[in-house]
Amino acid sequence: MLGGLVWISFWVILVWLLVALVRRPGGGDAPRAPSSEALGILEERYARGEISREEFLERRSVLTGTPPSGPASASGPAPPGQ
Repeated sequence: MLGGLVWISFWVILVWLLVALVRRPGGGDAPRAPSSEALGILEERYARGEISREEFLERRSVLTGTPPSGPASASGPAPPGQ
C-alpha cells in the first residue's frame, strides 16, 4: 500500500514539474508578448512619418485585435444613410 502511494506521489510531482516548466516566463518556443515589440516598431514608424495615420490605425488594430478607430470615429458617428 505504501509503495502505491509513493508511485502516485512521484507521478503527481513529475506532472506538476512539467506544467511549471512549460508555464514559466521564458518557457516554451513563443515569446510572451510578441505584439508589444511589433507595436513599438509601428509607433516608431508612425512617429518618423513613414506611415500615415490611417495605416497606423489599421495595423495597430490588427496587432491588438481591436476594431480600428479611423477618421469616422474621430469626428463622431457617420450621419444616417451613409
